[in-house]
Amino acid sequence: MTEGHKKSSTRDTLESLVVTVILAIFGTTFVLQAFKIPTGSMENTLLIGDHLLVNKFVYAYPTGLLARLLPYREIRRGDVVVFTFPPSEDQTQVGEHFVKRVIGVPGDRVRIFHRQVFVNSEALKEPFVRHTYLDQLRPGDDFPPSPSEYLRGTTSDWGAEMQNYIRNGELVVPPGHYFVMGDNREQSWDSRFWGFVPRELISGKPLLIYWSYETTRDDYTRTSFSDRLAQTFDLVLNFFSKTRWRRTFGLVR
Repeated sequence: MTEGHKKSSTRDTLESLVVTVILAIFGTTFVLQAFKIPTGSMENTLLIGDHLLVNKFVYAYPTGLLARLLPYREIRRGDVVVFTFPPSEDQTQVGEHFVKRVIGVPGDRVRIFHRQVFVNSEALKEPFVRHTYLDQLRPGDDFPPSPSEYLRGTTSDWGAEMQNYIRNGELVVPPGHYFVMGDNREQSWDSRFWGFVPRELISGKPLLIYWSYETTRDDYTRTSFSDRLAQTFDLVLNFFSKTRWRRTFGLVR
């Protein structure tokens, strides 16, 4: 092989590598995002240890010709969405990514009575919902609360603001906002307790579970070097036995 051929081959390899990196960056920035589930608020739809691919493209704002050519669509009631936690006086969660299900879209009237969700005066059929406590009502099982009631677990700013959106015992979702809840209703901290999700904070829709591994919520809160080392060791030893193979490549609905 001549020196010219060697240079050409090296250049082609470098160009291919650069293109691959650019496409990977583009894909993770605008099209797909990997996301893992650290809590049980969406059980049994999503389990702790599920690893998701999130479609970041589907809810992008369409403009002009692109709106007709590309598969954008509006957020619908019943969609599972990924979003960043809205600004709040409770700064501990701000900026974190949450996964919940859309219950109310702009203009909807939401009410919950003894765990049954009503939207626009119609009872929702929710076969995906899980109730952990069947023998007693919990905070949020009746919603919205009356002006004289305090909903335990509510952030201070939402507690003060909530009554502004209540009409005739129903919560009215304002323009450009969404009311979301977890499928594991008694184990979910959601719009009942901290308010609406602004449209601009919704970043995508989970597509599928590309891997699911049996783990606990505590594992996600242990972030020291020794904890990470122990988790890696556990993964190496138990990859095949703890992987939930039946969930692999399952679609998120």
